[in-house]
Amino acid sequence: MARRTFKSTGGLLAAIVCLFPQGILASEKITVAVASNFAITLKQIATEYQKSHELEIVLIPGSTGKLYKQIELKAPFDVFFAADIERPKLLENNGIGIEDTRFTYVVGKLALWSLDPDLVDSGESVLRDGDFRFLSIANPKLAPYGNAAQETLEKMGLWTELKGKIVRGENISQAFHFVASGNAELGLIALSQIVQKSEFRNQSSWWEIPSSFHSPIEQQAILIKDNSASRDFLDFVRKDDLALKIIRQHGYAVP
Repeated sequence: MARRTFKSTGGLLAAIVCLFPQGILASEKITVAVASNFAITLKQIATEYQKSHELEIVLIPGSTGKLYKQIELKAPFDVFFAADIERPKLLENNGIGIEDTRFTYVVGKLALWSLDPDLVDSGESVLRDGDFRFLSIANPKLAPYGNAAQETLEKMGLWTELKGKIVRGENISQAFHFVASGNAELGLIALSQIVQKSEFRNQSSWWEIPSSFHSPIEQQAILIKDNSASRDFLDFVRKDDLALKIIRQHGYAVP
């Protein structure tokens, strides 16, 4: 019987080169490009899926923009879990993604977060007071969560006022790291990044941004290579009760 394996890495080459002990054959494999904010969640879902399926699932986490470019350059991905709608739609329209396989798998939530357990204690007031040096956000031009952060600040009438205090990460993971490392006191980041890490969830402060403050952060997936294993895994993520439970536990809404 083939051995179940699970690999997750940020390096494309390291992820797609798999070595097995002599005499052990690799089971069927799919390679999945996943937006960095959803990587931890998808890893847990994939682990549950593998309990009843002989399938090797290789996750390649990264920024949606960079993964999209790799797919355009024929990177060997079977499935793409993006952090937006636009890239999967472009892939479908350009004939790279498989038609009629694109769907919204989660709706992201934005949160204002600080390592200081007392700093974010009354909703938006900490932003209006401006008593901080730096506010971390993902780049609005590259990342859906960054665009939502900008829309939130514009909704509050603070975008222009706070521009000098904003530091931009390339993606939402880097924006999170700026706060986690202490380089920024505040960050507008994905709620899922907080709830997935107990050390931050229990010893920090945050405010979940009302969904009315920004456009919906819909994250879509699409099939890149048409095979039964990839279709079955996508169906599991989309419909299985356990998968949907994991998604909610990780701070996302289910469409």
